[in-house]
Amino acid sequence: MQAGKGHKNNMAVPGKPILYSYFRSSCSWRVRIALALKGIDYDIVPINLVKDGGQQYSKEFETLNPMKQVPTLKIDGITITQSLAIIEYLEETRPTAPRLLPLDPKERASVRMISDLIASGIQPLQNLSILKKVGQETQLAWAQAVISSGFKALESVLQSTAGKYCLGNEISMADLCLVPQVANAERYKVDLSPYPTITRIYKTLLTVEAFQVSHPSRQPDTPPELRA
Repeated sequence: MQAGKGHKNNMAVPGKPILYSYFRSSCSWRVRIALALKGIDYDIVPINLVKDGGQQYSKEFETLNPMKQVPTLKIDGITITQSLAIIEYLEETRPTAPRLLPLDPKERASVRMISDLIASGIQPLQNLSILKKVGQETQLAWAQAVISSGFKALESVLQSTAGKYCLGNEISMADLCLVPQVANAERYKVDLSPYPTITRIYKTLLTVEAFQVSHPSRQPDTPPELRA
């Protein structure tokens, strides 16, 4: 595994956070957004989920993440897997603005609800490992169906919680989940016209610098033909 350019520097520094990431991984993108919003400088070690049968299956990476998934973050002397656990750790240890989890318990529950709806109810059903099992001929139809089903529920929820963003007018963990999932929907050619609230929030968030610098088209392992 070769270290690549992180948030600012292209040389690994002892003690500096290291994110094991794949440019197109929506879960990795969530964490890249959080790191950017918190202003945390870090290095990236790209893990190609397709090359060589999937670099996540190497023995070396399995010692870091027994689930053989990205993202994985080394920070503060520990290794954390699972994107929402990483984001919550960053918020709890670096509670500076923007707050990714609101202080109000009811608002915090809403953010977690929306985040879990996406991270548990939509994304796992259309990720690479599932699509491989579905089969090449039906992958697109499957992805479109599960995303559309999830977006129908998400649109309904957001109509009662959204302001400028998923919850009111402050960026939260929910927004970090929404943007990569909508990008996946675009990739799989999902018709987004039935989901105006989702689409509006997505377009608004893409104007925010942290969402831009973390974008899959701007990562060290982004293929030249997909680079912005």
